[in-house]
Parts: sequence; C-alpha cells; structure tokens
Amino acid sequence: MMLSLNSLQNVVCNPIIPYVGTISEQLEPGTLIVLRGHVPSDSDRFQVDLQCGSSVKPRADVAFHFNPRFRRANCIVCNTLKNEKWGWEEITYDMPFNKEKSFEIVIMVLKDKFQVQKSGMSQFPSNRGDISKIVPRTVYTKSKGLPANHTLTCSKILPTDCLSKTLPFIARLNSSMGPGRTVVIKGEVNTNAKGFAVDLLSGKSRDIALHLNPRLNVKAFVRNSFLQESWGEEERNITCFPFSPGMYFEMIIYCDVREFKVAVNGVHSLEYRHRFKDLSHIDTLEIDGDIHLLEVRSW
Repeated sequence: MMLSLNSLQNVVCNPIIPYVGTISEQLEPGTLIVLRGHVPSDSDRFQVDLQCGSSVKPRADVAFHFNPRFRRANCIVCNTLKNEKWGWEEITYDMPFNKEKSFEIVIMVLKDKFQVQKSGMSQFPSNRGDISKIVPRTVYTKSKGLPANHTLTCSKILPTDCLSKTLPFIARLNSSMGPGRTVVIKGEVNTNAKGFAVDLLSGKSRDIALHLNPRLNVKAFVRNSFLQESWGEEERNITCFPFSPGMYFEMIIYCDVREFKVAVNGVHSLEYRHRFKDLSHIDTLEIDGDIHLLEVRSW
C-alpha cells in the first residue's frame, strides 16, 4: 500500500489487514483520498472510515463511514459515529462495485460534504462530523474485505489562491503543446451548471486547436476547433456523458501524434484528431463556465 500526502510519502508493501493509517496533516477542503483495489469473489463487504483519532475505548468519532455491502441488499451505506452512537444511515442501491473486479474510489473533502466518485457515486454531507479533527483510518477485514494488493493515495489539491479566483481562467502553458504533453484540470461542477468550456489555443493567432464543451443541460460533450475565424464541424459522439451537477472531476488531456485523448476521472472518454497541425504553436489554456476551478497542471 502506498500512502502519500503532498510531498510526503510512506510505502507499505502487502499491508496487514485490517489496515490503519494516519495522515500527519489535518484534512481540509480540497484534500483527495484515492483508493484502488480489487473486490475478491467471497467478499461480503468492505469499509473505509475517516475517523477523528484512534481511540478504541471510548471509540473515536467516525466522521465518514463508507460501507459497500454485497450480501443480500447489495448497497452502499454511509453514516457518522458520534459519541459512540451511529446516526441515520444514508443508503444507495446504485451499486458500482462488483466481485472479482478492480475499482478506484476518489473521496474529496469539500467544505460541507464528502464527495465520492466511483461510476456515478455522488456525495455525502459531512456536517455531522468535524472534518478539522479527522485522522483518516481505513479498515478492511481479511475475510470480508479487500485483498492486500490495494493502494491508498491521499493528496492535497493546490488552493484556489494559486489560480485566478474568477473565471475565465487564462494561462500560458509552461511548455508548448506537442506529442506526449499532458494537461490536467481539476474542479467541481456547479449544482445548477449548464455547461463549461476548456480551450487549447494559439496565443498568437487565437486559433482554438481543441474546444471541449460539456453541456450538462443536454448531456452533450461537444468538441470543435476555431480556425481562421470560423468554427468547424462539431463532434458529439460519446459512449457515456461523464459529468453531473455538483460532482468533482479530473480531466486529463493527452496530446498524441495524431489526436488529443481525453479522460475524465480515470476513464477514457474521447479522442479528437488534430485539425490545427502546428502543435508547437498551441501555448495557451482557457477555461470558463459553470465550474469551481481547483487545480491546473501541465507537463
């Protein structure tokens, strides 16, 4: 298991189950916890607890209890333990986990809720627990939980002070676009969002090489280019629309020799063949629309 927070990294190989890990820094809005694992065929359940301390007697408060259950109900139960008493359960029967399948869970700490992303999982209010006191604790039982070959990563998103506080966001890339270059955008879709746009363009000519425009009001992921002062033909074909109001997202744009490849929350979403051929002139990123921008990186 790998545990990391910002630049701090601890590596534990084949962790003993149940696993208990402590993050040295306080959780705060913008922290991400990413879990990757594989559900064994004989699994009854597994759970992830974000816990305020490590006391056993009395038991420490659990700000967020995330508990997929495979037996009978086939559901996910979320709850909070306070003063050794469980609160009311929040249950979803939209079960994205399957036995003998690998998974990735992204838990994002926001100001007033935990937001969980895994094939459509949405969010859980955190105002029943004090996130300022959370020491994350992940617990798996050997007979009912996950095998040892799983990964936990915890990383803190750059604060919005590092970015423009208001949209549109306009920035020069640290290096011009070309094969092998990657741009990563992290944000949160507004609850009443109609859409947003991400553009990669030439700062000199203002030609837009790649225009990505998720439209939530019609569930269309529009792609296009704006060359020589005119829009080209839109591309809209997509297997599954990856955005929903209120969700956290990570969009990865990878530049290949012939095309851009775009993934959302770790899942490949689309390909877009280059219409603007001089990739080295693509040096500017613009973002606008109904999102809260959290982080932008490129390499």
